Amino acid sequence: MSTVSRSRADSGSPAISGEPPAVSIVIPLLNEEETLPLLHERLRAAVEGLGRSCEIVYVDDGSTDATFERLTAIVQADPQVRIVQFRRNFGQTAALQAGIDYSQGEALVFMDGDLQNDPADIGRLLARLEQGYDVVSGWRKDRKDSLMRRVPSRIANSVISRITGVDLHDYGCTLKAYRREVLDSVRLYGEMHRFIPAYAAWAGASVAELEVDHHPRRFGKSKYGLSRTLRVLLDLMTAKFLGSFSSKPNYLFGTIAFVSWFFAFLAGVVVILEKVFPPHAEAHNNPLLLLAVFLAIVGVQFLLMGLLAELGVRTYHESQGKPTYVVRQVVDAGMGPRTYRARNLRSSEAAVVRGS
Repeated sequence: MSTVSRSRADSGSPAISGEPPAVSIVIPLLNEEETLPLLHERLRAAVEGLGRSCEIVYVDDGSTDATFERLTAIVQADPQVRIVQFRRNFGQTAALQAGIDYSQGEALVFMDGDLQNDPADIGRLLARLEQGYDVVSGWRKDRKDSLMRRVPSRIANSVISRITGVDLHDYGCTLKAYRREVLDSVRLYGEMHRFIPAYAAWAGASVAELEVDHHPRRFGKSKYGLSRTLRVLLDLMTAKFLGSFSSKPNYLFGTIAFVSWFFAFLAGVVVILEKVFPPHAEAHNNPLLLLAVFLAIVGVQFLLMGLLAELGVRTYHESQGKPTYVVRQVVDAGMGPRTYRARNLRSSEAAVVRGS
């Protein structure tokens, strides 16, 4: 039978009696009911080979299948597991932030829950941390994805490395290891989780990259798509802006800016073609030239508005302790009272469910 107690998230409820675990493995999940049993089996095998205390924090990001029911069965049998269940889907970045907030390890490992990341690589990542690095980023060198995903990813990684000045082959690989103090100084919004190595490097942290295995997806379908590419580019602009001189407002304003620039480009091309080919229209008398200039200026204005909105949203969240997610409940195996490192959960209330 289970007992359920309700407490405010910052009042000090949740974790492991005695010493906190050395390692927290954080895994966001969205509709992974088929993958979950095999995932946990492989995680257990990997954890047992580490030779140090560990906890596994599954964050259910608003799954609509039987993912939470499968997790509940797992937590009843495994005292090293904790579940953080969201009220709805808030996205991978929010799920990882919740994993940071509701975990206790001095080292954290992030990985996807679709088994394309290999749990057996966790030990290798932690070994690199022990060599003195603050962040160890996985590199899916032999990536098992379609060409339509690999090509945009390679271009994006090149652009991100050039703009941030932190040269990594695979920013998009979720499998990464961090020291706790690196993550304690970062708040994640939008799609910002992929830029943590850049934020850390800007703050003076040492970053390493390690080749990791990558497997084809066995169950379900990918939650990633080309639609993320534009959002990642917009977040890159925001990250660079914040890193040089605080999530989602920029998605709206930035998208409008890109659309405006696209039509400005088309108008400019038409003006040039009409100038080059008969009857050789005069460019300065062509209204399309004015339209192109106008749309380009409008695009710049919308992008700047988006960046200002980002600053406003971050000030709102950080000054009032507003979380970027809402927790329905936290489930663990009743391991006794503990205090989470939940820095910005002052306004959220969660049900803490302890199995007996």
